Amino acid sequence: MSEQKNAHVIPVVKHIALIAHDSRKQDMIRWCDENKESLGKHFLYGTGTTAKMISEATELPVRGVNSGPLGGDQQIGSKIVEGEINFMIFFWDPLSMHPHDPDVKALLRIATLYNIPIATNIATADYLLTSVHMNQPYEGKLIDFDQYLNRKL
Repeated sequence: MSEQKNAHVIPVVKHIALIAHDSRKQDMIRWCDENKESLGKHFLYGTGTTAKMISEATELPVRGVNSGPLGGDQQIGSKIVEGEINFMIFFWDPLSMHPHDPDVKALLRIATLYNIPIATNIATADYLLTSVHMNQPYEGKLIDFDQYLNRKL
């Protein structure tokens, strides 16, 4: 298998998913507003209400998908698999039960599997946004899916 098949390049202009549970939406809006200049250099996506609230509060253009419980988490996951989204900021609430918790876990699993940067809290989001990799392409490694698919059962 070629080396290129096991690599993916995250370009200079990142395609960033912005997701926040209800109890974390104000944190996300505040963080986006504080980082508006940096985020404005990238293409932004968001789930349901989060996308709308960020756009209204910060004037950043955010392409919305469905609300998380209505399939938005799965839509973001699909865009990760297709290579359309290559970076995710997901302020989730680990202390509350969510009816779509399986979707949240599936989204985090897909983001991890496809080796994209993920921040689940403000500190990590700050670290990622200020990383030297934010202003240059980044070549990430992927799991050898062929080896997985061709395994003997």
